[in-house]
Amino acid sequence: MKQYLSRRVGQALLVLWAAFTASFVLLQLLPGDAVLIKFLAPELGLSPEQLADIRAAYGADTPVWRQYGHTLLNFLHGDFGYSIEAGVPVAQSLAASLPPTLRLALFGFLSAAVLAVVLAFVSNQVGFGWLRAALQTLPSLFISVPVFWLGIMLIQIFSFRLGWVPVINPGPWEGLILPTLTLAVPISAPLAQILIRNIDAVLAQPFVAVARAKGASRTWVLWRHVARKAVLPTLTIAGILFGELLAGAVVTEAVFGLNGLGSLTQRAVGNQDTAVLQAIVVVSATAFVLINLAVDLLYPVLDPRLRTKLEG
Repeated sequence: MKQYLSRRVGQALLVLWAAFTASFVLLQLLPGDAVLIKFLAPELGLSPEQLADIRAAYGADTPVWRQYGHTLLNFLHGDFGYSIEAGVPVAQSLAASLPPTLRLALFGFLSAAVLAVVLAFVSNQVGFGWLRAALQTLPSLFISVPVFWLGIMLIQIFSFRLGWVPVINPGPWEGLILPTLTLAVPISAPLAQILIRNIDAVLAQPFVAVARAKGASRTWVLWRHVARKAVLPTLTIAGILFGELLAGAVVTEAVFGLNGLGSLTQRAVGNQDTAVLQAIVVVSATAFVLINLAVDLLYPVLDPRLRTKLEG
């Protein structure tokens, strides 16, 4: 078990290093100079010597390999540098923008999980074949709907036409209803597809027929025996979907005008604020790696066969 844990942690650290290196290299290849974009405006009236001093203060005049080593060392100490646009530490910008995005991502993921479970189990409980087939085709419809289009449609229907959920000066919880639903619908689709397929596979196993022959109802067998075996493979997909969850959160924030990681990313891209962009990439990769690491460590707990294999 210790070897399994050490191997997974080592792989997670390697992924984080690769994400940091890739983001650093790609951002260095961007055309233009963020310092010049910010400070070369004629109304500032800065001399070439003053611009050179500013570039030196941000470390933009040092060789690339030295910038890489300096940035990596600072990241290891939790120092993400300074935002060229805002003139404040990047950690301060992240601290202000990250909580709304995390809250939206958490509620979106929980809603997607609930929607996927309800859809999967209801589709296996209905007695009409046509209705079961219709329910099982819903995930394909959900996954094909663009996030920005869904958000706009929800605003048109529930805010402008029905007036149920305000989008102008909403309350702290009212403002999360439509963004959460916008994020949950496409994320729930692959979860529901895998869960439906796993339930059908488990129901075809011999122990289900034995349990039914002993008098157990289909619902009891479904919740007592089938659910745990069918959910296990879905955990892997849930961890992988976290990356899509963050990307969907950024688009959703833009549609609903939320001040989170999405708006911070938009400003950083427009101003080529590389320090902010790299911090966002590394923080997102860290969250993705931690979620998948938790899923990997949860597998032996939920699956006795894997736990026995690791202990042996």
